[in-house]
Amino acid sequence: MTYQTAQHAPAPLPPEPAPARKPRLALMGEFSAGKSTLTNLLVGQQPLPTRVTATRLPPVWISHGAEGACLTGTDGSETPVRLEDLDDVPLETTALIRLTLPAEALELCDLIDMPGISDPNMPASVWQNLLPEVDSVIWCTHATQAWRQSEAAVWEEISARLDAPSTLLITHFDKLKTPRDRDRVLRRVQKETGDGFNAVFPLSLSQALAAGEDMEAWKTSGADGFIEYLVDLLLNWAQPHRPRPALKPATATEALQPDQQLRAEVLDIGGMRDSSPQADPQAQPQLQAAAANEGPRVMPRRVSAPSRRSQRPEPPTDGD
Repeated sequence: MTYQTAQHAPAPLPPEPAPARKPRLALMGEFSAGKSTLTNLLVGQQPLPTRVTATRLPPVWISHGAEGACLTGTDGSETPVRLEDLDDVPLETTALIRLTLPAEALELCDLIDMPGISDPNMPASVWQNLLPEVDSVIWCTHATQAWRQSEAAVWEEISARLDAPSTLLITHFDKLKTPRDRDRVLRRVQKETGDGFNAVFPLSLSQALAAGEDMEAWKTSGADGFIEYLVDLLLNWAQPHRPRPALKPATATEALQPDQQLRAEVLDIGGMRDSSPQADPQAQPQLQAAAANEGPRVMPRRVSAPSRRSQRPEPPTDGD
């Protein structure tokens, strides 16, 4: 009887697979290339005091959650800190700043704002130690001195460690005043970077932040194509052998011309999810999983003027 019972006992259930974590995107580039301004654009607010964004900080890891911050010390200790006190962070003993914000974009990914790679007062080990935690990079290069040799050298070093598509932003693109200069810079950067990045976007972050509800200004800044691409990448991140998002080659004249058809991809809190059979089958698993969670919902959708768009943050007065 004992033998029979043992033979017919149900097999133990296999352990449930661990939930897939959100992708971690590192914002990198030289000092004052626009990384902190890009952070403000992506999270829809200024998460750090204005003075702090112009200050040298250790890496800032930003996740979804109630607003709060803590310092991770070089000894592994965790110390809560008020946002208004971040400008007094002791750099010698702080390895990382952990920041949580209730921003809808952070439901799709974590952002890691890295220190500038060219800062002589910030040793490279500060950001190098965090690279094993990074899945993909959004690299910011300043248009007026785009893709310097120092950037190319660092990118060659770290790109081999990444297995996900990375993106290059040519920031401050509005500083190039003529179409000829814009085309020349964009073509040179595309040639010199080769296939090192999955996509290259010319972008004026200050114009994007100042756009508010002006869809034409949002389009003119170059942000609409970048955000559409990024949302598509994140929604399909967990797909096996995920394809890289289709991308039409960027041109400088397209990026800053306001007379084209208005079309943008935005993150809309509480937007209605499309659960119809016609919805994109690749996006449905992520959308259904997100719908099961409590709290604000994230829905990327295409909008055309004069449709409503989520509120854009006010531009910072200082910082990069």
